[in-house]
Amino acid sequence: MRFGRVFGVLLIACALALCSGCIASEEKRVKSGDTVLVHYTGTLENGTVFDSSAGREPLRFTVGSGRMIPGFEEGVIGMQVGEEKTLHIPADRAYGPYREELIFALDAAGVAGAENLAVGDQVGVPLQNGQVIPATVVAVSADTVTIDANHRLAGEDLTFTVSLVEIG
Repeated sequence: MRFGRVFGVLLIACALALCSGCIASEEKRVKSGDTVLVHYTGTLENGTVFDSSAGREPLRFTVGSGRMIPGFEEGVIGMQVGEEKTLHIPADRAYGPYREELIFALDAAGVAGAENLAVGDQVGVPLQNGQVIPATVVAVSADTVTIDANHRLAGEDLTFTVSLVEIG
């Protein structure tokens, strides 16, 4: 009889502890293949904000799909809902190094609308496979249009403050 009472008291104590959070259950953590919602702010080394989800809907993506830069995807793995984390991502895990060979001088006569282009304009450069990559006009003269096909953040180490909103 005494054993039964002790067992009952222990059972009640365990139930109370579970209900009060004294014994935590393992929270779900992000893994590859999960679809997540995150809020984020991205900054350069000098503190300049280059992108943020502030005031917008959170970003939704599937971890491991390749839609995000590698360092960002790797950084959210293991996070729990409600967690905030700072990710320091070197250029090689972000948009890669800045590559001089991605700067092209084109004959202005072969560029439709070249007379209307200005430095800083964004243009699409068609590749042989039919894909179009974005590029930035970096110089314009009567004879040539020079474009830079590097991503605007190529060569930059990036920092993101990420808050995990949901694991889908």
